[in-house]
Amino acid sequence: MSKTALKQCLVLASSSPFRRRLLQQLNLPFRVIPADIDESRMGLEDPETLVTRLSVMKARSVAESQPNSLLIGSDQVAVHGSQILGKPKDRDEAISQLSSASGSTVRLYTGVALFNSRTRALQVKVVPFAVEFRKLSKEAIERYLEIERPYDCCGSLKADGLGITLLENVTGDDPSALIGLPLITLTRMLETEGMLRRPV
Repeated sequence: MSKTALKQCLVLASSSPFRRRLLQQLNLPFRVIPADIDESRMGLEDPETLVTRLSVMKARSVAESQPNSLLIGSDQVAVHGSQILGKPKDRDEAISQLSSASGSTVRLYTGVALFNSRTRALQVKVVPFAVEFRKLSKEAIERYLEIERPYDCCGSLKADGLGITLLENVTGDDPSALIGLPLITLTRMLETEGMLRRPV
């Protein structure tokens, strides 16, 4: 591990408690500085373009105040059919999202960007994940929403909680991407920057 890397700070540009908990698994010291950006979709942006753009914007948005840091930005959207699902604004929208997803497959796209504010090096990748929902009754949906209140989760799916009971099957290369921060991908990025030691 280089001396330069040791001097650099690791910053998570997110207010998400899910991403914070995931990043803690890497056992690295880091700071949290929430990004303040407009997360609106631009025109007919496809999901991968959207999460790529927002992940990069989040990482770069705090770079000016963190001149010698590795900055992590991440964003996630859910897609059902041709519809992009964001975080539900209320209970009614969550019921609509989950009722529509019942018995079908929803695809999640999680973007992660690592920006070196000293060298201006940028790494970015989108990690896809597919979740197949079980047939959900109205009662099951309402019980889940009452217990979990997943209004800060895209597609109303809180997969690290009771949301996992709504699923029949999951498919993807990076399980942590399902929760909001693809750690396998991020680990490789941090290794490239010398923040993590590559396994022998």
